[in-house]
Amino acid sequence: MEYKRLTLLCGHYGSGKTNIAVNMALDLKNQYENTVIADLDIVNPYFRTKDSKDMLEEAGIRLVVSQYAGTNLDIPAMPQEMYSLTDDQRVKAILDIGGDDRGALALGRLAPAIRKENDYEMLMVINCYRPLTRDAASTIEVMREIEYAGGIPFTGLINNSNLGDETTAQVVLDSMDYARETAAQSGLPICCTTVEKSLYNELSGKIDRLFPLTLQPKIR
Repeated sequence: MEYKRLTLLCGHYGSGKTNIAVNMALDLKNQYENTVIADLDIVNPYFRTKDSKDMLEEAGIRLVVSQYAGTNLDIPAMPQEMYSLTDDQRVKAILDIGGDDRGALALGRLAPAIRKENDYEMLMVINCYRPLTRDAASTIEVMREIEYAGGIPFTGLINNSNLGDETTAQVVLDSMDYARETAAQSGLPICCTTVEKSLYNELSGKIDRLFPLTLQPKIR
């Protein structure tokens, strides 16, 4: 996959965006040495990106999170280091954004600099098997709320429709009509469809732009 300097991942709670963020950071690291992953969900005190901290550090990927990550303190504080993502253009970063319009408010603090540089992708992670995004209309409603709160328009979609451990190749294939309809109604391209790596070979050639995922231990 090709990456802009900043890749922003948004999606409703349970869409799977954090797992994708970790996998994309690892993929980006194979292409670019100075890679960062940042968790901007400063509203939710449970920062699941931090669960992969040891693995990310072993891969040489810098992790930027709030000091309250993984604690039970609900303190919406964005670390000063977060601003280095827009200030230091030598890095390439994957940003995991909060899962709704309230969570996306943190993005608003960085939005002017991101839009000014204009070297980013703002990707909506969609999942038709989640209760609040079962069809294109409801998914786009969530998208517009996030755009309004974060101040940055979406540029593409990631189809991450799955049923967790019950996901089969057919489950992914059955989601494609939903993904295409969401793309048609929003006017955005489907940048990739993600699949757990054990399903990749079975779906290869049947779905364009497949992105294999290794599910991280605590963020299934």
